[in-house]
Amino acid sequence: MKIRMAFPGNYLKAADLQGKRVEVVIEQVDMEDIGGEEKPVVHFRGKEHGLVLNKTNANAIWELTGSDETNDWEDVSIVLFPSKTDFQGKQVDCIRIDPPNKKPSGKIGHATKSKPEPQPQPSEDDDSEVPF
Repeated sequence: MKIRMAFPGNYLKAADLQGKRVEVVIEQVDMEDIGGEEKPVVHFRGKEHGLVLNKTNANAIWELTGSDETNDWEDVSIVLFPSKTDFQGKQVDCIRIDPPNKKPSGKIGHATKSKPEPQPQPSEDDDSEVPF
């Protein structure tokens, strides 16, 4: 048994990505109570868990979409990938966001809205096995 399976949660964690880059389509963004604080949570088409947005990831989506209005983010494809960040003097796991056509060393461009159907095809890093 994988230990993270013993402590399921409602929100996406870096470990859920299993070290892979995962392309997702934004379904909606809602304000939700997270530990007594209202925070934006982005939900993805066909995925069970949402991603609690921090300022870094919210700004990344804003930059990719060209809009600070979360309703404009619906149907936009993005790539989630595991990374590291400094938190209270330690390196911790985190999730970051790229445009769908960006290679890891490429230049950021604007994301485009995807058609509601069909679902995005798995990339070379087949993310169909990523259970979130």
